[in-house]
Amino acid sequence: MPHLGRRHFLKLSTATSSLFFTAATQAQGSAEHKSATTQINWLDGPPSGNVFQGTTFGVAWPQGALRAPARFSLGTSDAGTQQVQSWITAWWPDGSVKWSAHAVSPTAHSDLAAYTRLHAVPARHSETRTETIAQKTDDQISVNTGKLQASFSKGQSFLSLSFPRQAQVQAITLLEQSTQQGEITQTRTFPCHGDVHTLEIEGNGPDRAVIRIEGKHSGPDHTQVIPFIFRFYFYKNSGAIRVIHSIIHDIDPKKYEVRGLGLNISSQFHGEAYNRHIRFVSADGGVFAEALQPLTGLRRDPGSNIRSAQTQGQAVPPEAEWSPKVSGAIGYVPVYGDYTLTQATCDGFSLKKRITKHDAWINAFSGQRASGTVFLGDVSGGVVLGIRNFWQSYPAALSVENGGENNAQLTAWLWAPDAEPMQMASYQTPENQNDYTTQRQALDITYEDYEPGFSSSYGVGRTSEIVIEFTDHTPDNTSLVAIAQRISSPPQLRQSLSDLFTSRATHAFWSPEHPQSVNSKVNQALDTLFTFYRNQIEQRRWYGFWNYGDIMHTYDADRHTWRYDIGGFAWDNGELSSVMWFWAYHLHKGNAESFRQAEAMTRHITEVDVYHIGKFAPLGSRHNVQHWGDSAKQLRISSVANAKIYYFLTADERTGELLHVQVNAVNRLQDIVPGRKTGGAAAIKAQPHHATVSFGTDWGAIAAAWLLEWERTGDEPWKNKLLASMTSIAAQPHGFFTGLGVMDLHTGEFAQDRTGALSVSHLSAMFGLPETCSELIMLLPQPDFKNAWLDYCTLYLADAQNQKNKLGQALHHLNLRQAHARLLAYAGYTLRDTALCRQAWRIFAQGDAGLLLSDFQINHLSPPAVPEAVDEAPHISTNAAAQWGLGATGLMALAPQEENIFYETL
Repeated sequence: MPHLGRRHFLKLSTATSSLFFTAATQAQGSAEHKSATTQINWLDGPPSGNVFQGTTFGVAWPQGALRAPARFSLGTSDAGTQQVQSWITAWWPDGSVKWSAHAVSPTAHSDLAAYTRLHAVPARHSETRTETIAQKTDDQISVNTGKLQASFSKGQSFLSLSFPRQAQVQAITLLEQSTQQGEITQTRTFPCHGDVHTLEIEGNGPDRAVIRIEGKHSGPDHTQVIPFIFRFYFYKNSGAIRVIHSIIHDIDPKKYEVRGLGLNISSQFHGEAYNRHIRFVSADGGVFAEALQPLTGLRRDPGSNIRSAQTQGQAVPPEAEWSPKVSGAIGYVPVYGDYTLTQATCDGFSLKKRITKHDAWINAFSGQRASGTVFLGDVSGGVVLGIRNFWQSYPAALSVENGGENNAQLTAWLWAPDAEPMQMASYQTPENQNDYTTQRQALDITYEDYEPGFSSSYGVGRTSEIVIEFTDHTPDNTSLVAIAQRISSPPQLRQSLSDLFTSRATHAFWSPEHPQSVNSKVNQALDTLFTFYRNQIEQRRWYGFWNYGDIMHTYDADRHTWRYDIGGFAWDNGELSSVMWFWAYHLHKGNAESFRQAEAMTRHITEVDVYHIGKFAPLGSRHNVQHWGDSAKQLRISSVANAKIYYFLTADERTGELLHVQVNAVNRLQDIVPGRKTGGAAAIKAQPHHATVSFGTDWGAIAAAWLLEWERTGDEPWKNKLLASMTSIAAQPHGFFTGLGVMDLHTGEFAQDRTGALSVSHLSAMFGLPETCSELIMLLPQPDFKNAWLDYCTLYLADAQNQKNKLGQALHHLNLRQAHARLLAYAGYTLRDTALCRQAWRIFAQGDAGLLLSDFQINHLSPPAVPEAVDEAPHISTNAAAQWGLGATGLMALAPQEENIFYETL
């Protein structure tokens, strides 16, 4: 191990993001250094070089294959052609690099299609590039990419740009207060501007810089509301700024409601209004294009060359060359300085404009879906402002104010002021559930755990992505559409699935799709299942600011709709690892649409379904009509297992930040009972620094958090906690079948169970525990723990006699047998026991408490049976779908040679 420790090295590499891995690993000597290479590819195919503005990606390395320091380059040859800024995101136990991240900046000479391999070669300190594109002095940070110059400071206008044009950026929130006087409702709107409290360079190097700012909005009566964290991404030679916009809702809905939420840019524009242009791009690739002061359509013709120049976004010839009938009367032609495009629903946007704020709006255009990109420019160029997932995250808006003045305003509204205010109050306050008995009775029929005060939205979050880009000309429609498409689907490099699989840097329950299995019934059913849910998202309109990325839990075949309004049957909130299923499917297939869907689900579950401040932080909420509605606050929802793959593939700093918070989440179990009325461990309040922790859903999430933190930092305390937990679970009289124990939160060790009782839950292995255990067994070999886990994997599905022989009694009425088949396959793979692998496929095919292939029958419904044409699969629930998907990918990875047993069992 490096004598400085990996945590120290991580801080160095994260702070500087240098070209090389330059830590004190040189103390180990260069003899063990060797070159390494891996294949990479573009997720959506190579992007166009003229719109590419930079990207960041992560790759995995086999244990021992790569050590720091190393120099990285991209290209087709062994030497590579473009050096890239790189840093370590995870380590193997032997000190070698497990995951590395790489920033790629645009260069004029680069052939993006040639980026097919990433090369690593040993490096020396003398080879280190020390230049950085960000600098910090006192309380100010400056950035120079070559294409733009910017500076950050504390306060409201926290970002200032001086080149290529002057601009100021600030956050804005509109709060609305309603008061009732008789039959009259009066409303007041308060504009609240963001105040930056902390300012730091989170990553810096020759190719990329990340500036992180944190603060709150100045609310009414000098209050501080809506905490925010912004990250601004700059790439060398780029004129674009990528903004990751994260907010936390902390408003009392009885007092205020959020009416608008956005990011405002104030920029300098010059020249005549007829040389200023506005552009909005639709999701279909169409462009609404106008000059603020039109010279077309007038009663008098200025000249065809005049009209042609304006419509093409070019500088209009001098007025002396116009028809005098127009040049002498140009002052009478109105200048439309204000435009607003509002995406009120996922199916409709409206565009309106007006001359000044004192004048009436007129309708300019309406359509279905806007891409979320607007351009405002003059003869010297302009500003592109874009919101990713714009129509999917309605109600959103893009506005331009004072476009004809020297100082114009562009605002990316993540919540449109024209829409209804955010509804963050609880959807119900039942008066007939005033004690435990009635609440338990209600849970029995609606599947919702209700308790006053527990359905609060206080502390939930939302992350959005915005792009600010500067151009030196007015782009033609084709070029602007290409920019809008890049904002909607950012170019993403990715390691080849075969190399990622070979690295063994992930869990054991996936493998790349094998050419011979493409047409197998299991593989085709896996595709059918993913496609069905992808289509349901569109057909059922599972969109919206707080909803996008989630799917529904259970179907109501009688109403031909998902149970969107019934207690715990509505939004899924990652129940039974639906997000992990989507990631397993992507790792298996590798296509872009599965990545985008898994990415959206990851953003949602880590932000909306989890509390970031308040008494429930950092736990997540169980499935419900509202994402925060159920009173069961649980580690299994906030588990890092849901987002670990996304973090390593993208090196996304916001996701990494959220995963880090989970390392001490177990401490909340001292006063929050995970299962509440659905069962689960009781809180331990009598013993300080102790909590009752289940060996399944709770410890699976805890172990995943500790493991990830150890991988990322190398800090021994996390490893020690893992070992203490693993050893003490294995030492229980019945291992994992003990069910739960009292954990010492300081050490991670469980107290020895003295009762000898058996306890097993069908949910224990449903939320990332199998994946985490497969990694722990590989990284921290502990024979007793391995045996305890393999016992669980085999005995859960064993016959009664074998269970009795091993445990002293049989385990009766266990649920989700199909979902546990992949555990049996893991045991067969680990023990090299063909019989167990065959039995796993047999149980999987039987579909007990899961799905049969006959359940994949999809029916198409048309009006008047339903409001609009939709598909339905009456026998598919998301619980079963997620576990079937995880089971299929797991079995194809662990026991591919025994797949024929599946068909023999049908």
